[in-house]
Amino acid sequence: MDDSSQILIPDAFAALYRSPRTGRLTLPRDELAARHEFCEDLAQAMVEPARAMLFRHGIAEDEVLRRCHLGLIGEGSGVRADEAFWVACRLAELLEWSQPETPAVG
Repeated sequence: MDDSSQILIPDAFAALYRSPRTGRLTLPRDELAARHEFCEDLAQAMVEPARAMLFRHGIAEDEVLRRCHLGLIGEGSGVRADEAFWVACRLAELLEWSQPETPAVG
């Protein structure tokens, strides 16, 4: 059995790659799994820097998440805009903080 078939991809992440018209995935499953793994690793790696930002700068949790999201949507981050928001949401979940507000579209 292929190892990638063992990876559980959250519905919220898979939804980023579903066609609104057909509901089918727009990426092969192995590519979807790779994108999810990259984004999950990114969120995990951001936990300690986010905590440090909270205490070092004395800012609110939502501001930390906003700044992290801004960094993720910047050029060269390696993630798409919708993945960036997913990473920010996953980061909030890992930190047990409130979920960030949905970013403005456009």
